[in-house]
Amino acid sequence: MDKTSQAIQYMQKQKFEEAAKLFNETIEDNPKDPIGYVNFGNLLMHMEDNDHAQQFFEKAIALDSTTATAYYGLGNVLYEKEQFNEAQIAYQKTIDAGLQEADVYFMLGQSVVNQNQTKLAIPYLMRAAELAADDAEIRFHYGLALAQAEYIKEAEVVFHAVLQLEEKHADAHYNLGVIAMFYDKPEEALVHFKQALEIQPNHVLAANAKNKVEEAL
Repeated sequence: MDKTSQAIQYMQKQKFEEAAKLFNETIEDNPKDPIGYVNFGNLLMHMEDNDHAQQFFEKAIALDSTTATAYYGLGNVLYEKEQFNEAQIAYQKTIDAGLQEADVYFMLGQSVVNQNQTKLAIPYLMRAAELAADDAEIRFHYGLALAQAEYIKEAEVVFHAVLQLEEKHADAHYNLGVIAMFYDKPEEALVHFKQALEIQPNHVLAANAKNKVEEAL
């Protein structure tokens, strides 16, 4: 087993000091290989040392500006720092460099959502949902973006698709309840709010909505 594989195993076992030692050795062995810096950056993110992680990702990019995983790591650091515009740029560069995976499109979309530009985020979240067809959370956030952008019918379809993937998804039921209220279907809304609370008894939004519907009825 090579040093990188061993270090990744140490990371998975939360043995960060041992992982750091091996990642450092791989950098010393190949100082011009950007992947060593990417791996060390990922380790530092696991250790919640985002400032130093950012330096390692930037070093990897300086060595090779086509290193997609370095841009992705940098995007994740910037997202954690709530620098959403900078994170958006990094995720876009990740895609441009060839890493076109669901998680990248999802994080790009979420970066745009966090800049209050939900409509602009929809194509990225839709692409993420296409690439990860079995991921209920990605699909849910796609539906949420549609709802927030007032594409209500489209959002309703997506939330039902979420329930096909994960029957006990409390937030999907809650949002379907809100949509039912939008269509003036309080009885249908009540069913969804009750289901949300059955799944997650401390769902405050569903509890409040359920009480309001019951009072109205």
